[in-house]
Amino acid sequence: MNKKVFVTHQLPGDRIHELSRFCDVNVWMGPGLISAANLREELSGCDGLVCMLTDRIDRDLVAALPELTFVSSMSVGVDHVDVAALSARGMPLGHTPGVLVETTADTAFALMLAAARRVVEADQFVRRGNWTPENAWAPDFFTGKDVSGGTLGIVGLGEIGQAVARRAAGFGMEVLAWNRTRREVPGIESVSLDELLLRSDFVSLHVALTDDTRGLLDAERIALMKPGAVLVNTARGGIVDEEALASALASGRLSAAGIDVFEQEPVAADNPLLSLPNVVVAPHIGSATFITRAKMADLAVDNAIAALKGQEMPHCVNPEVYS
Repeated sequence: MNKKVFVTHQLPGDRIHELSRFCDVNVWMGPGLISAANLREELSGCDGLVCMLTDRIDRDLVAALPELTFVSSMSVGVDHVDVAALSARGMPLGHTPGVLVETTADTAFALMLAAARRVVEADQFVRRGNWTPENAWAPDFFTGKDVSGGTLGIVGLGEIGQAVARRAAGFGMEVLAWNRTRREVPGIESVSLDELLLRSDFVSLHVALTDDTRGLLDAERIALMKPGAVLVNTARGGIVDEEALASALASGRLSAAGIDVFEQEPVAADNPLLSLPNVVVAPHIGSATFITRAKMADLAVDNAIAALKGQEMPHCVNPEVYS
């Protein structure tokens, strides 16, 4: 009997067409994202799952699927998966690191520039017909914050954090960094998290969401940030206290923020960050280029094919299951 694999979304890339050589493939065709109830139903009797970061793979779901032998996620972060539950069953979890580094770094820097220079706010001003001869120009017309020559604090000096630092070098920025495990990188000054927040004109977040980093930038740490600083988050929403951040932005203590990720996604319409003109928001598009998303899908399928062939996944979150 052929093995069965469920895929929770239509995937780009070339490798997805190879998956059916190794198993029976069922792909969720919508409408919309798959619900938790539908996911459990579709996974009944399946050997494997290829999922997205929008799919919650919790302990109860894993326990309800005795035939499931592997999960492959088209994502780098795996905070949507109960890794311990999979490991307890000896089930490998695949992810897609590496291929989205430069693309996500581009997004972080784009948000930094857009927030600092009020690009979205100015765009809306023009589109709404507010740019008239009476207010065509003034010395303080949409003045923003210089990025060149500023101090950038990078929270999480992994591959993406280092890629952002390389871009900052081109802008003549001083770069500080804090990492949970101290890491020395030429041209970057390693400091404590508190010192980074006190000194940085711009703070960019690049840590994974774990029990240790959830709420890392709480109200107390946001209060430590340099007055007039800009916060950029392309990591995960749960790292930041959104209420505290909104309060600091509304009061003018922080000048702006660029936010690609939220604690609740899709973001609720009443999230206080959405009502602020000095916040640039995006719907979790850090890795969203045609090339990068295709590469991510290919890696996710490669992980699934390896599992189906009884081989180790090339990109496994919990490799201890193989021993």
